[in-house]
Amino acid sequence: MDAEAKGIHTLCIEAPENRSLPAILAPELRQVLLKLSRNKKARDLAQRGLKALAGFARALKFKFHDIEVGFDFDPEPGLADNGDLEHDLQALLETAGLAAKEADTALVVFVDELQYVKEEELAALITALHRTAQRKLPVVLVGAGLPQLRGLMGRAKSYAERLFDFPAIGPLSPDAAKLAIAKPAKDRNVEVTSEAIDLIIERTHRYPYFLQEWGKHSWECASHSPIRIDDVENATQTAIAALDESFFRVRFDRLTPSEKRYLRAMAELGDGPHRSGDIAEELGREVTSFGPTRSQLIAKGMIWSPTHGDTAFTVPLFDSFMKRIMPGKEWKKNN
Repeated sequence: MDAEAKGIHTLCIEAPENRSLPAILAPELRQVLLKLSRNKKARDLAQRGLKALAGFARALKFKFHDIEVGFDFDPEPGLADNGDLEHDLQALLETAGLAAKEADTALVVFVDELQYVKEEELAALITALHRTAQRKLPVVLVGAGLPQLRGLMGRAKSYAERLFDFPAIGPLSPDAAKLAIAKPAKDRNVEVTSEAIDLIIERTHRYPYFLQEWGKHSWECASHSPIRIDDVENATQTAIAALDESFFRVRFDRLTPSEKRYLRAMAELGDGPHRSGDIAEELGREVTSFGPTRSQLIAKGMIWSPTHGDTAFTVPLFDSFMKRIMPGKEWKKNN
């Protein structure tokens, strides 16, 4: 049974770095409002929501040039067409929430990579959700992002931490990591030795995506059941090669030369976290000179600050990758 059959309408979007929140939100919201307009009870309110969306898009098109959405109704003058994102998004989600309430359903907005939403746009979204919560409208945000997301939302709106829950999703527990490897294999009548599972857990740091990669490559390396520790050793080489060419390389290619050197200095110190002063010392410069570089790396999702003054990679094993792709000491000469 899908979510809508259970009484929930969902908007599933990903926030890329180069697009605005209105641009990615508007087309998805249009689809939900069109579905709600087929509900007899909610038809009028849903159609008013579509009018609000038309006014919203037209008014903000001058500011957010990437908004592209079809118009099913002419705008209603004065409804979400002020040209101010915070005001208009509040009116738009409030109108959509009223339609959802009338249809006895809920509107759930799922946003991945939420840390890439600009502060002004994030503030507008928080304000709009605060308003729908005050009016007890069935509008909910489920966002996912890197560890700095809590701080970003707190800076956008000081009351964000009271409005939202921020559960941390990190490495799997040892038992869950073992299950993630053993159960899919067992479902295919393949066993994995306990030694092999322990090695996978050690090599992956129990990071969910890495567990998938090591599980896949261990499966491909094994010629028969059970999958043994030798299979995992062989799989480690192919798994790391695959990550280097895709997962890690995509991140590396987004970096400036100075950002690469900063991360290489972090890698020289180990997997971290590291004090900002220690990283600067490794680079032979004053810590204050790296403020902009560090901020850019946080904005790009490469590093985060678990505690004040500390810096850590956002994904495990990136320190080893930096050493592989920038070997030796040549990187220091360019500093």
